[in-house]
Amino acid sequence: MRAAGICAMVLAAAVASAAQAQLSDDAVRIGVLTDMSGPYQDWAGSGSVDAVRMAVEDFGGTVLGKKIEVFSADHQNKADVGANLVRQWFDTDGVDMVIGVPNSAVALAVQELAKQKGRIFINTGAATTELTGKQCSPTGMHWVSDAYALSYGTARSMVKAGDDTWFFLTVDYAGGYSIENNGTAAIEASGGKVIGKVRHPLNTGDFSSFLLQAQASGAKVVALANAGSDTINAVKQAGEFGLQSAGQKLVGVFLNINDVKALGPVAAGTIATEAWYWDQDDDSRAFAQRFEARNGKKPSQYQAGDWSAVNHYLKAIQAAGSDEGLAVMAKMRELPVDDFFTSGGKLREDGRMVHDMYVMQVKTQDESKGNWDVYKRVQTIPAAEAFRPLAESECPLVKK
Repeated sequence: MRAAGICAMVLAAAVASAAQAQLSDDAVRIGVLTDMSGPYQDWAGSGSVDAVRMAVEDFGGTVLGKKIEVFSADHQNKADVGANLVRQWFDTDGVDMVIGVPNSAVALAVQELAKQKGRIFINTGAATTELTGKQCSPTGMHWVSDAYALSYGTARSMVKAGDDTWFFLTVDYAGGYSIENNGTAAIEASGGKVIGKVRHPLNTGDFSSFLLQAQASGAKVVALANAGSDTINAVKQAGEFGLQSAGQKLVGVFLNINDVKALGPVAAGTIATEAWYWDQDDDSRAFAQRFEARNGKKPSQYQAGDWSAVNHYLKAIQAAGSDEGLAVMAKMRELPVDDFFTSGGKLREDGRMVHDMYVMQVKTQDESKGNWDVYKRVQTIPAAEAFRPLAESECPLVKK
């Protein structure tokens, strides 16, 4: 028995050594590319870096006997800046995976570069469906939400409830167009109509002319296809113009908890769609409490998604015995995503991680029971309905 035990130990050590030999170097390196100083810093930014570091710490700080290192940088919402940072990470610093990247133009540039280098890219912050559409990648994935999920389910449910005329106020870049296009498709498919739209530059301070057009349209719903400080400014000024008090409904397609907190009472009644909410169950509340102790606020859906994606990535490396991109991707698709972010999530062949989505309405002050108690759930959109069906996919990786 003693000899058998020794043999078993030797065999286990050999297997572990072989697994370690499959790592590209002496560490697994994760790069968090985010917006540290622009319109998306509140719901991504340093909080995303904290969430990734928490995931690494919760995993034990090592995988296959090697340490896990975290890099971070600000892409400044410029595709060339983001791509240059990631190129240096890949070529000089040995980064194995990049995560985050709010801003669709930057995300598309980074995914293409990661594809060329055979490295993994997990997008948690951008909206464009092109990441899993025509420009999909064998080493790229989209984790939290996208323009289809954010706009399609909300628009469909509201049109069916009688809110059948819409006006879009859209940020002038890829993510905004994608939200507008997907929302329009859902509205028209449900029997509604888009009766007007206008586009604005990123980081707009004055929305008065755009909101006057929305008000004059007479649309039952004004949809804000923008994010971050743009959404905050638009909702504030919509309140000043009295859009909601005059009977128009306001939908913040990319609205999230940090925006709602920044807006205060003026946001009451606004509709949003979220992938995750900190108060949805005990596990979510436990993570949110730890995150708040570290970051000073509750996590956004995107920061929770950062933790989930990194945790799943590290599990896949462990299972694959390698950090090679395609091998890890295969395991990430094979393993279910089960954590506080989602239960039974699945990574599809186009790179889309599918999970339930939730239509939420911002609570009034009277309804709220605490500082971060901002949402009430209106509807759950099942995973099978929340994202673009594979049958409609334009991703060349999808077999039809």
